[in-house]
Amino acid sequence: MSGAILEVRGLNAFYGPIQALFGLDFAVEEGGATALLGANGAGKTTTLRALSGLIRRQGDIRLGGKPIAGLSTEAIARLGVAHVPDGRGTFTELTVEENLRLGAYVRSDRRGVRRDFERVFGYFPRLAERRRQQAGTLSGGEQQMLAISRALLMRPALLMLDEPSFGLAPMVVAEIFRILAAINRDEGVSMLIVEQNASLALDLADRAVLIETGRAAMSGPSQTRGADDAVRRSYLGY
Repeated sequence: MSGAILEVRGLNAFYGPIQALFGLDFAVEEGGATALLGANGAGKTTTLRALSGLIRRQGDIRLGGKPIAGLSTEAIARLGVAHVPDGRGTFTELTVEENLRLGAYVRSDRRGVRRDFERVFGYFPRLAERRRQQAGTLSGGEQQMLAISRALLMRPALLMLDEPSFGLAPMVVAEIFRILAAINRDEGVSMLIVEQNASLALDLADRAVLIETGRAAMSGPSQTRGADDAVRRSYLGY
């Protein structure tokens, strides 16, 4: 598919001997955002873990046209895939600033890193106020902001987010999704989003993939999927 930053064909994934994904096909357009929708246990988180090389997988995975299925997690990260996992993955004993510096560990451009610190503090001013504070003392919303900011310090070509709204107050969720939309729109960062709140995800994404029991049940433009009766009844509640 021309114009795709990520192309996935025939993706199978396994937890030990148990197969969890079955021939998944989808793509993320360059500068676009794709939402992965589905019920709990459908395979959404598994998909992100497989793409990051955290679990055993088979199939054709291409980033910018180059195959990455045989690469390690670190090598995939160095190519520009940033994964914000469920649970946020915050290093609670470190300060906010130390967490952010871990996000920039693959970079050698110190001036660029300093600029990007100011960039993420512009998006999330509360982190600037708490830069010397231990990350474990932050609120849940602030920890999610920190996890996203740490990923942005990698200067990713593809940002993968797993349930960014989970456990957060509605006002905080609205703020985070507003900022994610700005990052996608203004900076052209491609995104792959797993989100239980399908309405939020469809508002942000331009394409959506519905996963059922490890298989892609349907895919297409997000507006079309949001108008689909089955998707609305099962995931949007109307």
